[in-house]
Amino acid sequence: MGTKPTNGARRAFLGAALGAVAAVGIGAAPAAAAGAGRRGCRRIPPSGIGMHLYTMRTPLAADFAGTLEQLAEIGYATVGVSGRHGNSPAAIRRMLDRNRLKAVLEHVGYDIVTGSGLPRALEDVHTLGGRWIVVPSLPGSLHSPDGYREVARQFNRAGLAARESGLKLLYHNHGGDHEVVDGHSLYDILLDETDPELVGFELDLYWAAKGGSSDPGELFLRHRDRFPALHVKDMAPNGDFADVGSGILDFPGMFDTARQGGVKQWLVEHDAPADPFASARASYRYLSRLRY
Repeated sequence: MGTKPTNGARRAFLGAALGAVAAVGIGAAPAAAAGAGRRGCRRIPPSGIGMHLYTMRTPLAADFAGTLEQLAEIGYATVGVSGRHGNSPAAIRRMLDRNRLKAVLEHVGYDIVTGSGLPRALEDVHTLGGRWIVVPSLPGSLHSPDGYREVARQFNRAGLAARESGLKLLYHNHGGDHEVVDGHSLYDILLDETDPELVGFELDLYWAAKGGSSDPGELFLRHRDRFPALHVKDMAPNGDFADVGSGILDFPGMFDTARQGGVKQWLVEHDAPADPFASARASYRYLSRLRY
């Protein structure tokens, strides 16, 4: 199961979306329109709509506290921390508490999580008030089936330490993680060779689509309860980043099986927003109104 690229449920979102990306210049319906025909009554709980703070890195660098205040005013309930901009975990926690925001996770480098810095990193996540410590990417030198098997071993070891501290280790994907190398899906190696009790995944929906071999709807069913957090990131028809709900990804189709996947947090992300606050408002508006 772990060595074959997924295909069954891909038509739920990849067929139309990635077909449009491949044929640059051919229009594609926005995600909201794509899901309109099967609009349901389920909604994302308000407490589950968050912002991954990498999106807001420019305003955070200028005014960390003021940026958090504006996110809370928009309606966001949670954040994923990605860069502290000179602030201590305790200082960030105080700013979050003042705005009734909750940090649910922090991104921490692979070298720290697999090295001597792990105990301090776990302590910092506790200070922030988070539940998950997240590895955001892997060194390029590990981009092979054998490399990913080594990563899985390291994740199991670090995941045990995280569990003993009351947290859980997650991994955040990029496009290269979904490649098939020498007949092996790299992402499936991580899914299959890590202990579900010790290691989970923060699934970036854009990169899963861009990578082309891992469909969220199918992953949620094949690997139940392993995806407590999502990066909700949309794709423009030309393959660029887009505000959530303005692009071609079929979010209602993806979220249809989110409960089986164990999703608890829908964290908005846009890697290169022209106006971070406008992007934050548009993405929140879409997710808060979405029914699937």
